[in-house]
Amino acid sequence: MIVLFVFAILIFVAALITIFAAKKINKPVLRGVLPTLLLVFSIALALVSCLRTVPTGHTGIVTTFGKVEDITYEAGVHFCAPWQEVVNMDNRNQKSSVDLSCFSSDIQEVSVTYTINYQISKTNAQTIYKEIGISYYDVIIAPRIQEAVKSEFAKYTAEELLNMRSKLSGDIRTLLTAQLETYNVVVIDASIEDLDFSDTFTDAVEAKQVAEQKSKQAKIEQDQKNMEAAAAAERAEIEAKAEAAVAKIAAETELEVVKIQADAAEYAGQKDAAVIGQIRDILAKDPENLDSEDLHNLMLYYYILQWDGVLPETYFSSNDFYSLLAALGTGALDGTLPEADLPTEEPVTP
Repeated sequence: MIVLFVFAILIFVAALITIFAAKKINKPVLRGVLPTLLLVFSIALALVSCLRTVPTGHTGIVTTFGKVEDITYEAGVHFCAPWQEVVNMDNRNQKSSVDLSCFSSDIQEVSVTYTINYQISKTNAQTIYKEIGISYYDVIIAPRIQEAVKSEFAKYTAEELLNMRSKLSGDIRTLLTAQLETYNVVVIDASIEDLDFSDTFTDAVEAKQVAEQKSKQAKIEQDQKNMEAAAAAERAEIEAKAEAAVAKIAAETELEVVKIQADAAEYAGQKDAAVIGQIRDILAKDPENLDSEDLHNLMLYYYILQWDGVLPETYFSSNDFYSLLAALGTGALDGTLPEADLPTEEPVTP
């Protein structure tokens, strides 16, 4: 802009020379129009050389012949001395991805793509320009990213890098935030976008995962078999307990029946003894006034008391009964009667 301002001064001087020279020339055009145009053009150039534009999302740093002034400009159009320059510092959210080659603690090479979102402090943009310049990313941010990523990766083995990726990313972000904060750079976000190991290590990890899956599957199958065996044993135990309980109940029931039967027999014996005792008491009280018929009726009464109400299935007449007794006495039932005792047929006379 200072060049434009110098050019405007030269045009202004030329306009003044034209005015003084036109007084000796008798031409109206040269005396009035040309000097006026030159003056207007020089003034316009001078004004333009004083205009400065600051884009949106930037901070204008004012310098005078390289010296940083204490004032800054916000986004918009500003007027300043033509010999002053305005350097625009980007204070927007900026993103940068860095491809790095790191080593784990077990000397496994890892290719990393690390992404950081950052912005400079708007209020300290003047300090950043004064101390670092406009190349603050190359001077400050990029070296700090490499240092933080490589130092954190060296703390873990390759297998841990796979399993602790989230923690690793958080540790790097914390470290970068603390380091860049001293340079008035704010870390908005940072993340590990890609991890790439060597083919040999990748194959080894895949083989290990397959082996672990097989081991887990075998353990699951074994646990299933153990559960089935335990369930079968539990069922057998329950069945055995049930059978034992049933047998115990049956034994107790049988014992109760035997006890009831024994009690009934004992009761019957006690009842018979009581009857006999009653008869004996009756006989002992008045034996002289009792005849055979009284004794017969008394025995019949107690016999009726003992009857269970069931009628006999076989009936005998008096003749049959006497014949049976005779047969028992003579042995006729087993075929040993003497021939003289066998019944003979008598002729029937008409």
